[in-house]
Amino acid sequence: MNTPLNRRDFLKLTTAGAAATLLSDKVLRADSPAPVATTGPLKKAVLISMLPHQMSYEDRFKLAVDVGFQGVEAQTTADPKEADEIKAAADKAGLRIHSVMNMDHWAYPLSSADPTVVEHSLKGMGTSLRNAKLWGASTVLLVPAVVDSKTSYRDAYTRSQTQIRKLIPLAQELGVIIALEEVWNKFLLSPLEFARYVDEFNSPWIRSYFDVGNVVQYGYPQDWIRTLGKRIAKFHLKDFKRENNQFVALREGSIDWPEVRKAIGEIGYSGFLTTELNGGDEAYLRDVVARVDKIFAGI
Repeated sequence: MNTPLNRRDFLKLTTAGAAATLLSDKVLRADSPAPVATTGPLKKAVLISMLPHQMSYEDRFKLAVDVGFQGVEAQTTADPKEADEIKAAADKAGLRIHSVMNMDHWAYPLSSADPTVVEHSLKGMGTSLRNAKLWGASTVLLVPAVVDSKTSYRDAYTRSQTQIRKLIPLAQELGVIIALEEVWNKFLLSPLEFARYVDEFNSPWIRSYFDVGNVVQYGYPQDWIRTLGKRIAKFHLKDFKRENNQFVALREGSIDWPEVRKAIGEIGYSGFLTTELNGGDEAYLRDVVARVDKIFAGI
């Protein structure tokens, strides 16, 4: 995800028992009402920041549809008039806003010891969840915690869970899943721990937003996908090359995309997968769509 602290710049700068690490259908249906699983084929979506910023929302969304995207992931929008404009533009273009990227979790992490910071973060998530309801999105992406020199791993774990639990009633009221992502925040560094962290909420409104490119430095995406399984609510697509330690164009890095596609099929996932890459013009976006089509085809 793109954040106030760009992930590329950020780079520069446990195990539990089987019951804790294997999520059953029973867990996903623990609360009522539960989210309805998406059915149908895999669908291509684009992060809104990849679309040309100089264009109006209407023109951006029309371009997204023209090049072959079926959905878009928007970002937290505090201005009600702008939020309405985004909705109207998406409706006119026939482009589904399927997810919202929360924008306050880096500058104001839920794992902070400062109550003012946490309050700001919770308020931002409230805005994101209400944006999702307005736009018809089924998920809000949340970075759950940040481990740094002032926040220990243990504190990040316990503090973030305490705060996220406060958000569950609103998520359930609005019918929007809070999807947690691992984003080079020095937190949730293995698929087993990620699974355990999600399971401990015991709520269908807390799931995983899995970024295929983020785990290449210390694991294999297909392994994470198979371990997280039905916990995964949405996917981000990007590629990473271990040899030079940087993000690259889709299908040009170290990821075994046919194996990733196989794992996605094995967990029964259907719905949107969102490209999270640099932005560009129409020709660039068409190339991205062509690369995603090959990934979907298992090539």
